[in-house]
Amino acid sequence: MILPELQQPPPFLMPISDVFSLHQGRSVLWTGAIERGEVRKGDEVEIVGLDGGGCGVVTDIDALGKRVNQAGAGMHVGLVMRGARVCDGRRGHVVAAPGSMGAHTYFTADIKLLSEEEGGRDILPGDRLLFHVHTAAVWGAVTLPHGLDAVPPQGKATVSITLDKPLALEEGRRFAFRHHSRAAGSGTVTRLLAQ
Repeated sequence: MILPELQQPPPFLMPISDVFSLHQGRSVLWTGAIERGEVRKGDEVEIVGLDGGGCGVVTDIDALGKRVNQAGAGMHVGLVMRGARVCDGRRGHVVAAPGSMGAHTYFTADIKLLSEEEGGRDILPGDRLLFHVHTAAVWGAVTLPHGLDAVPPQGKATVSITLDKPLALEEGRRFAFRHHSRAAGSGTVTRLLAQ
């Protein structure tokens, strides 16, 4: 008899919305909505993104004002962690299963611009855009494919993006971007690149 292959649950991922210091700095509470996977009391997790990160152990999970032993995708929770410091993570970082996600500054993406009525404008080579990924907002520059002078409103293109600071990224990650302080379009990470 052939048994069906069991699917592994996706690795835990929670973008950080806010950070609080507890018990005079002996532990830290990170809040956010769990995007995928599960976390349990006692799990080791990693903080990834922006200017570094760290590791810690989940000592308590708070969901809607109640202590729970585990939490899963879609839940808004607070994770109390031992072994981590407030400076290890902030809004824009993510809490993830160890080794499941890295911080990157250079990647390719498929982008689509909004219409002119929605705020879309031509994107030119080297334009600086504000990228919104998870709970982070980071500036970066766009490199257009050879031979393409601009991406017009409602246009689509595969571009290279260089961020000013590293973000927790993975292939398939969706993001939004602003151009000249206005919503301009969205995209999907297609490939992470070494810089």
